Amino acid sequence: MTRIDVIRHGEPEGGRRYRGYGVDDPLTETGWRQMWDAVASRSGWTHIASSPLQRCRAFAEALGEKRGIEVSVHDDLKEIGFGAWEGKTPDEILAADPGALDHFYADPVHNRPEGAEPLDGFSQRVWRCYQQLLQQHAGGHVLIVGHAGVARAIAANVLGMSLDNVYSRLGIVYGGILSTQVAEGKPPKMVVE
Repeated sequence: MTRIDVIRHGEPEGGRRYRGYGVDDPLTETGWRQMWDAVASRSGWTHIASSPLQRCRAFAEALGEKRGIEVSVHDDLKEIGFGAWEGKTPDEILAADPGALDHFYADPVHNRPEGAEPLDGFSQRVWRCYQQLLQQHAGGHVLIVGHAGVARAIAANVLGMSLDNVYSRLGIVYGGILSTQVAEGKPPKMVVE
């Protein structure tokens, strides 16, 4: 049995805004506490894989050092690119287009921001990395330190749903953990604890 957990990074500096891979804010003190609290009662990880963005990578490296776990960094685990929305707050987006966010969450495939990464390409790159981690760490317990979008992409693929369907329906709090497991020869499944 191989297990892969995905933890969303904690609260980043700069408040609530759309940060994909174009904005690389560090964690706040609260964000660090959210992450440490989330993993406090968990153990057994044999490997940590991280997004290259500092809101994930800094914690992954700190956890790896504290627990003596090898850490690898994967470009395919970075957050989706939000194009013209990168770094903007919801209020800034709504000031320019009052219906933009409603339209996006109702149909993110056809209402993405200008220059944003297509959802299907994002989902494919995240899933490719997930499958590589499954192969490389078969029988192990991997922690992915990533983003809400990364967790949603993995959930969509495991559940056989489109990412646009999952995107607006699966909320993931800072420090939230999503778990999957794979028995040899079986498809991955979600695990709720």
